[in-house]
Amino acid sequence: MTSALAPLPTAPFSAPVVLLFAMACGLAVGNVYYAQPLLDAMAHSLDMSPATIGLVISLTQVGYGLGLLFLVPLGDLLNRRRLIVGQTGLSVGALLMVALATDSTWLLLGMALTGLLAVVTQVLVAYAANLAAPGLRGRVVGSVTSGIVLGILLARTVSGTMADLAGWRSVYWLSAGLTLLMALSLWRVLPKVEQPATRHSYGRLIRSLFGLFREEKMLRDRAVLAMLIFAAGTVLWTPLVLPLSAPPLSLSHTEIGLFGLAGAAGALGAARAGRLADRGLGQWTSGLALCLMLVAWWPIAYTQSSLWALLLGVIVFDLGLQAVHVTSQSLIYATRPEAQSRLAAGYMLFYSIGSASGSIGATALYARAGWTGVCLLGAAINGVALLYWLWSLPPRTTPVRAG
Repeated sequence: MTSALAPLPTAPFSAPVVLLFAMACGLAVGNVYYAQPLLDAMAHSLDMSPATIGLVISLTQVGYGLGLLFLVPLGDLLNRRRLIVGQTGLSVGALLMVALATDSTWLLLGMALTGLLAVVTQVLVAYAANLAAPGLRGRVVGSVTSGIVLGILLARTVSGTMADLAGWRSVYWLSAGLTLLMALSLWRVLPKVEQPATRHSYGRLIRSLFGLFREEKMLRDRAVLAMLIFAAGTVLWTPLVLPLSAPPLSLSHTEIGLFGLAGAAGALGAARAGRLADRGLGQWTSGLALCLMLVAWWPIAYTQSSLWALLLGVIVFDLGLQAVHVTSQSLIYATRPEAQSRLAAGYMLFYSIGSASGSIGATALYARAGWTGVCLLGAAINGVALLYWLWSLPPRTTPVRAG
């Protein structure tokens, strides 16, 4: 494939290459979420207390946040092919560390490194945006992001099934093998020659990330929207297990896990939103998607009396969330092609802040005000996001093109 051997800043992707990027992103982000349904099994296997086993998720997220700040910007400094393949290869080592862990220290270290290296997903998304032709950037970003959405959703189901069949360690053995194959595939397919990267030193590169917020209004606006929509997302998903497992629904953990697959509709929204962004409709697609997210809280509020209402609400909510997310990436990557990795890092830092804040706020509020209070909080956050989008529109409300 000649496109895999030469720089491709303006050449369109072939479908197989887009699929490979999406699969690589889904596999990498899945490594962050495998542990969620396995905590009890891990605690029993390694004789860890409930308080200690909770650190598995926390340290994975801390590692991911550090990776966003210190690793993702390297995509603007180093050869991206080597960076992506190197991170993917090192992930194999982190996964093996988890699979072979004999005590809590090795498990926690392995999980922290797994989270740190999983940010290769953001390097891949930024790289995909760089390689795609301007008129196809939104479509490519949408397709690759669909892989991330599916990776997150399928990770919990796959890990639970694998653990039942062969124990919790089998999940990480399998992922290590698949990740090694992915590293070899990426080494073979990614371009061997690239456009010159920035000549900044590493320290100056990290400092320039914060300078981008000062210089690029689009990045500021879309980062704030990311913080708000993902805060609303975790307000929905973090405490959802509580009303679903309580009477009158009393669903099992398996049923609750399968219910989360309803969010796969977000993958469809991601792909479609990218195409609309390519047509210059990014801003208005965002506005419509934010309205959908806000309206979705109405059926979601009826969770305890109707699973069908919750199903409808989750589908609409996730469609809206992923549409805003993909549109935002398409718009910010178009602002500074030479700084796309730093743009990704800055944008996703706000995503992480929103996700953590929403999770903490939702669980605290559920204890005080129940599911109704959670839904009011989520709707309020989405309302603020919609108002912020209206305020941030250009003076002349013409569609802002992504390319």
